[in-house]
Amino acid sequence: MGTADRKARAPRNRTITLSPEEIALFEKKLLKLSGPVELKEIENRTINQDFFEILDWLPTRFVDLLFVDPPYNLTKSFNGSVFRGCSIEEYMAWFESWFPKLLKTLKPTASVYICGDWRSSAAIHLVADKYLFVRNRITWEREKGRGAKTNWKNCSEDIWFCTMSQEYFFNVEAVKLKRRVLAPYTDSNHKPRDWERTKNGNYRLTYPSNIWTDLTVPFWSMPENTDHPTQKPEKLLAKIILASSRPGDLVLDPFLGSGTTSVVAKKLGRRYVGIELDQTYCCLAEKRLAMAEQDRTIQGYAEGVFWERNSFQDQRASSH
Repeated sequence: MGTADRKARAPRNRTITLSPEEIALFEKKLLKLSGPVELKEIENRTINQDFFEILDWLPTRFVDLLFVDPPYNLTKSFNGSVFRGCSIEEYMAWFESWFPKLLKTLKPTASVYICGDWRSSAAIHLVADKYLFVRNRITWEREKGRGAKTNWKNCSEDIWFCTMSQEYFFNVEAVKLKRRVLAPYTDSNHKPRDWERTKNGNYRLTYPSNIWTDLTVPFWSMPENTDHPTQKPEKLLAKIILASSRPGDLVLDPFLGSGTTSVVAKKLGRRYVGIELDQTYCCLAEKRLAMAEQDRTIQGYAEGVFWERNSFQDQRASSH
């Protein structure tokens, strides 16, 4: 049964689904390993296997940028497969049982980004700090989230930014954020001070901080949306990939989900390797990669800059 058959969709729903014919087509594109491989065998491919079973078969020192989005420390179902929450000590032991082995795939100059929520973030930091140079903790606002009568609404997640060594690449100019200026200052000559006038309004390019409030969690009206329960925004991956890799660099995601990392890497001219256990999610990734052949747009990123949230009309106006 294709994902299109799971639920009735509203006419304007843009969620990416799979027909039985598409599943049959994209299954043929998936890669399954039977032993150690060379880079040329896995480059720009989606590997449909358990990451933990094939980790030892991956090449060494081939990755420029690693994005790790493991199951968080909570009970969650992923298309029938369930990850069960555990104590913080158990989660840390689980994370450390495989994470150091993964680092053999990285170049000495590689950067690493590791996702977590408030339950798992402390454990991730403690383990990462043993093996990497921890540079920063990014906190991004999910915007969505259910309220609670006896607690604060949970609507943020963390991303730990780490590097393998003191030598690493970081391009801050590629990830500036364009914001509308509400109270513009001028200098003594009445010229804009750190902002620009345009026919569509006044704007300022700002340096990015470790608090990201300009992201939108994919939902039904967004063309990147899938049925994956923890899908990251393409814009989030674009920030990471543009800041911490060069064109032609290779990006690895061992928990690929429905393909966002590989898709954004392709849109931005990077190579990729994605690993995902669930076959349906792998097929969704392949469909999105095929769609990226024709459409390389990333919502919230236009003309080389990132735009603040809810600024689509401003983006359209500036491009005309």
